[in-house]
Amino acid sequence: MEQELLVLHAGRPGRLEGRLGETLRTALPEQDVQFDRGESLENRRILFAFSLPENGTNFQLYGLLGWLRDHPGALRGSVGGVVIDGAGDLYTKSAGRELVLAASSAGCTFPGRSLVEAVGNLQNFTVQAKNAGCGLEEAYRLAVRDLAERIRDFVPPRRTRPRVLALHASSRATSNTLALWGQIRGRLETFCEIREIGLRNGALEDCAGCPYTTCLHFGEQGSCVYGGVMVQEVFPAVREADAVVLLCPNYNDALPANLTAAVNRLTALYRTASFGDKAVFAVVVSGYSGGDIVASQVVSALCMNKGFWLPPDFCLLETANDAGAALALPGIEARLERFADNLLANLTAGFRG
Repeated sequence: MEQELLVLHAGRPGRLEGRLGETLRTALPEQDVQFDRGESLENRRILFAFSLPENGTNFQLYGLLGWLRDHPGALRGSVGGVVIDGAGDLYTKSAGRELVLAASSAGCTFPGRSLVEAVGNLQNFTVQAKNAGCGLEEAYRLAVRDLAERIRDFVPPRRTRPRVLALHASSRATSNTLALWGQIRGRLETFCEIREIGLRNGALEDCAGCPYTTCLHFGEQGSCVYGGVMVQEVFPAVREADAVVLLCPNYNDALPANLTAAVNRLTALYRTASFGDKAVFAVVVSGYSGGDIVASQVVSALCMNKGFWLPPDFCLLETANDAGAALALPGIEARLERFADNLLANLTAGFRG
């Protein structure tokens, strides 16, 4: 039996207004349900839908973010997606990924490509409209309808012995991130096949932005114009993996350069292979602050853009500066165990922590 889609929005009770309202009414007939914090949001299929003014500030959205951050587990067992309708060209992606990060921390699962964003003039639907042979507004409606269907239908794949790929670009001698991963890996090895690839040594060329036809040509061969470690090791490992764990020290509030290059280079593989059955997790360690910024980059790069599905609580966020400090953090053993158990619970058939 198909599950009801709950639409959480910031309009007046029972009403969806403006372009967003019209789009949702057309794409999702009779599916507008007003958000009510008194109602349980566990085990639901949820479409978060918000409009942004030109300045990008929607106070109801900020209220929801605060509520989600204050209520871990409030979305336990739920599957979600996000529609952000903007009046201008900016802020839609940042608003969407911030909401997905907060909802993931509250227990929500997201299928790949979990964001539909509409900028003011809808020009971001130019390619979709051309491919579908329709106008921009219709392309917007089709994208919303597709997302809603994928939210309703999504079932996280479970494996008897999942294959987990860890990617990093750190020095094992000094990295707090790798130190934490070593502890997590020890908890996973009984249940998973684990492969680890370091991208620190040797040159890793970033994506050159080849023409679509060039990228497609190489992608059909499981390759890329640059070749190297990405083609020889990373592409085959990603194809085989059930989950990718990014090990991300915070470098200037961003992913490390080699990890960024690796994500960009995955485009060639993504042209011809779906990542929709692959989960993404992350371990983020900041020297001082800003781990949430890096985590939101993982959300947008791997889930929203490359189509990996996002498990609840996908990211372990820690703050540690000096080498070895992460393993001495108060309560770290319990958090490492929770992260490992959560990964196994989301990937492994019949796992009981």
